[in-house]
Order: sequence, then structure tokens, then C-alpha cells
Amino acid sequence: MKEKILISACLLGVNCKYNGQNNYKEDLLNKLKDKELIPFCPEIVGGLQTPREPSEIINDKVMNKKGIDVTENYQRGAKEALALCQRLNIKKALLKAKSPSCGSGKIYDGTFTSTLISGDGITAKLLKENGIIVLNENDIIKKGD
Repeated sequence: MKEKILISACLLGVNCKYNGQNNYKEDLLNKLKDKELIPFCPEIVGGLQTPREPSEIINDKVMNKKGIDVTENYQRGAKEALALCQRLNIKKALLKAKSPSCGSGKIYDGTFTSTLISGDGITAKLLKENGIIVLNENDIIKKGD
């Protein structure tokens, strides 16, 4: 049986990024061809549209560039990601680096200046707190899985 991995849908080519684009990486998918990939976008599932204003985490809240608090959407998407992992017995997630939802280890600092700080996105943090291994695309491309 193939290992199931929750994966950010944008990494599979789904146009669900804030700007209506995706983060498709063919070399990433080639390294994962022996895995069962379960696509998920916590921002879409959390009720946000595509395209949408970019968002960053500021003082434990997720604010979009227009100053609107979208924390609830991000939390809803994170809870649904966790529920899916629990329902399908998924133990590993491959999430988009630097994202306010999916970033693991480094996220943008909330100034919308592309400045990175240590931290996790809302979904990555919740999954980690519940024992799910969270990686980003750079971990797989550089190190293998």
C-alpha cells in the first residue's frame, strides 16, 4: 500500500494561490510518484476565494494586506486538514513553504515585505501539534523523502 501524504494543492498545479496561480514543481512530483498524494488547500476549504488578498500572520492573527482579519478562515481550513488526516490515517504532510497556512519553520513576518521569521503557518502548526510530520517542498527537492 502506498504511503498517503497530504499535499498543498498548489504544489500539484491547482490554481488556488492568493494570486490565482499555482506552485507546480515537476521535479517534486517525480520524487513522490510512489506515494498517494491527497491534495488540500486550507485557505480554500476555510472559505477564502481565489484570487484573494495576500495574508500574513501578525501577533497570532492572520491579516490580509487590506487589514482584514481572516484568522477564522485559516483556523477552519487547518481543522479540516487535521480531520482529513485523521480520517484517512495520514501521518505526513507536504505543505507550501512560507505560507501563512502551510509554512513550516519559516513564515513571512506580517510586514508584507518578504521578510522571513521563524514560525509555522496555522495548518502546519496544528498538524505538528497532533503528531503529523510536516515537510515543505524544499525538504523533498533538496533531501529526498
